[in-house]
Amino acid sequence: MSATFRVALSGDFKKPDGSPTYPDFDLDQLVSAPDIEMAFLEPSDPIRGEQLEEFDALILLAHRFGRESIPKSGRLAVVARFGVGYDTVDVGACTKAGIALVITPDGVRRPVAVSILTFMLALTGKLIAKDRLTRAADAGYARRSEHMGTGLVGRTFGSIGIGNIGTEVFRLLKPFGMKLAAYDPYADTAVATELGVELVGLDDLFRRSDILSVSVPLTTETHHLVNEERLRLMKPTAYLINTARGPIVDQKAITKALREGWIAGAGLDVLEKEPPDPNDPILRLDNVILTPHALCWTDQCFAGNGAADVQAVLEVQHGRVPRGVVNREVLENPAWKERLAHFRSRFEG
Repeated sequence: MSATFRVALSGDFKKPDGSPTYPDFDLDQLVSAPDIEMAFLEPSDPIRGEQLEEFDALILLAHRFGRESIPKSGRLAVVARFGVGYDTVDVGACTKAGIALVITPDGVRRPVAVSILTFMLALTGKLIAKDRLTRAADAGYARRSEHMGTGLVGRTFGSIGIGNIGTEVFRLLKPFGMKLAAYDPYADTAVATELGVELVGLDDLFRRSDILSVSVPLTTETHHLVNEERLRLMKPTAYLINTARGPIVDQKAITKALREGWIAGAGLDVLEKEPPDPNDPILRLDNVILTPHALCWTDQCFAGNGAADVQAVLEVQHGRVPRGVVNREVLENPAWKERLAHFRSRFEG
């Protein structure tokens, strides 16, 4: 193996003119490290395996990483995803090849939680409608009473998922005086009790919630978890929020629910198809707030994601298991163990 630890960044971290896509991603630690070489890949989606033959680590933005992305050299040890979503990565292929997949829960925890609260406050306060009224001047002001908001004290905030982001949302909700409920088959009951969150069944959560938020990863089990049958369980005054992944919500069903008034409204940062078709009927509804899978994008979010990825790469370079490993079974893979032992002897010596 090479005496230098080589780190690749997917090509979408640079604009066509060569400038950084996200200047808040600080690469100084990698640039200044004496035993690290860093290079940007040529843009390719999915990434091709031959691009990674001479690299030990990959920091991955939005490009897909599939079976065809695995280099034949057997050198690549870690794929550090910029964010927490990993539906663009073939996890099984990584595990089989002895490659750890790492995500950045610390970087997105607060920014995504804040985006959920942003949707909640905008929806219940009728923010978009009142903005339109103001722009209509006299005619708009005359219709103010038609757009009464919903108070939050005593209302139920429900979360599908009480993991990294779900727990942060509940912490931020403490001063609002709301009832808190969640569905999560993997929930830490001690954490739920500490936060004052009642764990309930999935259908019960749909029935109870005045605001219902989706905070789970996209998997085969969660695909279309929010479907027509469950949306029909919700109160006509309730709101749905999705900042996770579009396919968790059946978009045809939510469009029908919004159009026919099964629920009062929705805040969707993610859609089944991104970008949406210009003729998608959901774009014509006025009781949904739509954002382009970017509501949590702030300078702090991207700085945090970048710092977490850089730290993960440095941990692997020094033969240590990084935080945020998705495919934990890889830690017992002989190829992974061999790479880590080599890095430890080379860079800790």
